[in-house]
This record gives sequence, structure tokens and C-alpha cells, in this order.
Amino acid sequence: MALSLTIPEQIARLRADLRMGVGVVLLHGQSSALVLAAETLTRSRLADAKSRGVPTIAITARRAETLRARAYDGDLARLAVPTDADVNWITAIADPSGDLMHPMKGPCVTERDGDAVFHRAAITLCKQARLLPAALVLPLANGATLAAETGLSTLDLTKAIETLSDASPLSEIAAARLPLEVSDAGRLHVFRPDDGGEEHYAVEIGRPDRAKPVLARLHSACFTGDLLGSLKCDCGPQLRAALRQIGEEGHGVLLYLNQEGRGIGLANKMRAYSLQDQGFDTVEANHRLGFEDDERDFRTGAEVLAALGFSSVRLMTNNPKKVAMMNAAGIEVTKRVPLAVGRNAHNTEYLDTKAAKSGHLL
Repeated sequence: MALSLTIPEQIARLRADLRMGVGVVLLHGQSSALVLAAETLTRSRLADAKSRGVPTIAITARRAETLRARAYDGDLARLAVPTDADVNWITAIADPSGDLMHPMKGPCVTERDGDAVFHRAAITLCKQARLLPAALVLPLANGATLAAETGLSTLDLTKAIETLSDASPLSEIAAARLPLEVSDAGRLHVFRPDDGGEEHYAVEIGRPDRAKPVLARLHSACFTGDLLGSLKCDCGPQLRAALRQIGEEGHGVLLYLNQEGRGIGLANKMRAYSLQDQGFDTVEANHRLGFEDDERDFRTGAEVLAALGFSSVRLMTNNPKKVAMMNAAGIEVTKRVPLAVGRNAHNTEYLDTKAAKSGHLL
């Protein structure tokens, strides 16, 4: 039936539900589970969930390391929820903001038997929703019945597990001439994912020859640096320097990808900043939150470039991993063009960490 939701549309709906604090039901074979995001969990919904069984908390191995919990499942840990645990206890497990003030959260009892398929999917959905990567997971005798009674959204992982982490295909929905300070010959292309997620933009300057490597920059959105002029990073100066260099050449393209905070979202980025104020570096802060160093997916940039007709680029970046990702995604990087700008007294440690721990060439 044409009106039925596709699997990507179902996944998008689940992400929205989790952001609102609404539970979702996951199905897998004969098993099912209720999932609630730890960040948006309420007292009433926790009480309801606990009245139906014994839940666990799914956290990433990165967060488990901070809590000194065993990640028996490799990439994640399943923590038992004490019978007297309240929302504050669960929030403290998920959110590292109070770790230094209240370091003794354990000892955490970690489960090692059984399947972690629901827990892994729950963390993936929380990350995609730009929430803290932690979720309450409650096994259910019959998830379909609960969904029918409550109106909760469901997802059959038997059908969706292979596509859960896939990026939704993009479509160009609008384009128009846009004169810029760096060039009168600007044009803005807007791309929207089919699942209705965040849009991405391509700023094309001049009329680049599609048969030759185009001067290009993949720039991840940085509200604080690009718009507010934050001195904690080098994003704003990199954005302006890249546009200026493309303008001087007369031809090129800058992709503006909505992957704030290396893909963790603005709220989690601010949480990471708060942890940096406690003395942790960028990578350590991300790990304490439960994220990897970099959660971005540059296949999106490769897809936009291909849609615009480009197959090779001279890529403005200091990140060799970005070069490797683009090549792997089918866009040949014929040359890496350095873009070392924006160092100041406030971001020196940040840049040094990018070089030492993330391999950036600065």
C-alpha cells in the first residue's frame, strides 16, 4: 500500500518520539522491547515501565569506561536498574555533567547473558536523535499488544537492522543564484533527505568544470563558530577562508553539512564544552558523554558532490581521515589543500588535541 510507511520513515518517526520522551517498541523475531531515551525519561513513564518488568540501561562502551562498568557486548554495556532507582539515578548514568561532583555511581551491575540487539538499536536511535546515547530497555512479552494499546510506534528490527544506520538518500529541492561577498557568481543548492531529516547545502561559485577536480570544502555546521564568532574552535575562520579561496579561484564548491559538534548535535556539543571547562580535552569530553571522537558521516558530502556532477576534488582540509572517507565513498581526492587558520589563545589546546589525537595536520 502506497500510504504505508517505509522503514526509513518508521525510523525517522521513532527518533522524533524519543526526543519527545515517548517510548517506542522494537520487535525482533519472537522478542520485543520497550525503549525510552534516558535523557527525556519522565518519572511517570519510568514508573509505568518498571511496573511491567525489569528494565536495563544501554550505554556505549565509551560511557561504560568512565563508569568503570564492563562492556561485555564490546561496543556497549547493559546495566541493571536497581529496584529503587529513580529518574535522577538514570540521568546520572547517562549524563556526565555531575561525574566529578558525585563520582560514586556504582558499582554498576552489568549483564552479559542474552542478546543486545535491542540495546544496540536503542543507542543508534538516540545518537541519530542527537540525544545522549543511553536508553532504558524493557523486554516485553508482547510488544505488538502494548503498541496497539498505547499508540506507541514500532519497528521490526528483523527488517530494519541492515538499514538502521544508513543515511537517507538526498534530493535537491531548490537552487538559486546567490551573490556573495567573495563572488557575485554564487549559487546555493538545498538538499533534503528523503526521511525528512536535516537539510544540507552546497554553495557553488562560478561554473566549475565537472570533468576536472573541483576545489571543494566539506564544512560541518558550527553555530558557535560560524555565526557567533566563537574563539573555542577554528570553524568560523576555516569557513570564511575556504569561501575566500574559492572566490579568488573563481570556481569551486563548499558543502555546508548539518553535522554540528562532529555529528553529536549542538546540545551535546555544549555538554562537551562544559566538560572541557572541568579540565577534559575535546576527545575525553566526547568519550565521557558516550560518543566517539567524531560521529560525522561524510558519505553525505560525497552524495551531494556526485549529485552536482563532480567525481573528483581538490579537498580543502587538514583531516587525512576525511580524504580517506571521500575516496572510499567514490569521490577521488586528487589533492589535499591545507586550511590552517584561526589559531588563537582560546583554542590552542583544542587544535593541539585535534593534531595529537585525531590526526589533523596543523
